[in-house]
Amino acid sequence: MLERGDVANSWRRERWDSLRLLTPNWQSRLPGLRYEGQDPDGYMTAGEVTDLIERFAAVSRAPVRTGETVTSVRPAGGGYLVTSSGGEIAARAVVIASGACNRPSVPRFSGEVPAVVEQLTPFDYRDPGKLPDGGVLVVGASATGVQLAAEIHRSGRPVTLSVGEHVRLPRTYRGRDVLWWMDTAGVWDQRYDEMDDLNRARRLPSPQLVGTPERATLDLNALTALGVELVGRWAMVRDGRALFSGGLRNMFSLADLKLRRLLDTFDEWALTSGRDGEFGPPERLEPTRAPASPPLQLDLGSGEIRSIVWATGFRPDYGWLDVPVTDSKGQLEHEGGIVASPGLYALGLPVLRRRRSTFICGIEDDAREVTEHLAGYLGAR
Repeated sequence: MLERGDVANSWRRERWDSLRLLTPNWQSRLPGLRYEGQDPDGYMTAGEVTDLIERFAAVSRAPVRTGETVTSVRPAGGGYLVTSSGGEIAARAVVIASGACNRPSVPRFSGEVPAVVEQLTPFDYRDPGKLPDGGVLVVGASATGVQLAAEIHRSGRPVTLSVGEHVRLPRTYRGRDVLWWMDTAGVWDQRYDEMDDLNRARRLPSPQLVGTPERATLDLNALTALGVELVGRWAMVRDGRALFSGGLRNMFSLADLKLRRLLDTFDEWALTSGRDGEFGPPERLEPTRAPASPPLQLDLGSGEIRSIVWATGFRPDYGWLDVPVTDSKGQLEHEGGIVASPGLYALGLPVLRRRRSTFICGIEDDAREVTEHLAGYLGAR
């Protein structure tokens, strides 16, 4: 196993200070290692996730070679030649487990933002105190965007949040964590080969959730109540002005509709499983409140906005992969982790084999099935 940094490197180096997992502690399980602490319904800090992965490396006795950066993987001799800072390895098969969040995904028009406005990504951001004084524009309303908008606003800075497509979820539902419902009701178990639109499922933004001791719901209504100003999706920059879409109400309505359907799924499962009496009554959240007349543009040169945080997602980096298995958008072409080149496999990508694939508790089943295919491939040779 080759790792460019230390074990759990991204959790050590690429997370902001206050970050916690979205999943409750009891879901933080890996093969042979489960949470045994005193707070099963709490949420791990980045440091605690680092400790968990370090313990797993020790328990599994994984042969990890740290500080070794892979610079090339290319076909050779019926297998692959892996070139790294530590030398070369001839391999009959290779598993790509570098993840989908190697680089921030920032729109091209960010280059047109006036130089007086500081721009950051979640890889750069650490805490509000390191931002310039003045207004902050957070772009993106998924988990990262809503968390940073709330934290920055509480520091005393005015915050404007640019909202695109998003997934709205309550933190708890009928007395249980919403991810307990996703897990127990089988929503997370839906397989990649059962989905009508797999590409869309893999592009879905992360849900609007935050892990806090009070298990609070952090949605757009909560941000509005704090005083965060909501605007539409950032479409372009023209003459130093940010131009926003006028479709904010439609975006809210779509997210609210999907939320109601999901809660209906939970309620139906509770009834059909005979467990409905274990929980409180069904709940429905207030519709997302749309501002009366959200601004359609902001003058980025006026001094009102001093910094921008791009919470617009991430993308993988396969610049080192010298095998023609990526599409025009740089995404790996694979079928449930089986890449379109014999002996090449992947793990840790969105909806690799199930909806739970990118969560810590989702890797075990994926890894088992992918390695079974890998073992069959090697055996056949």
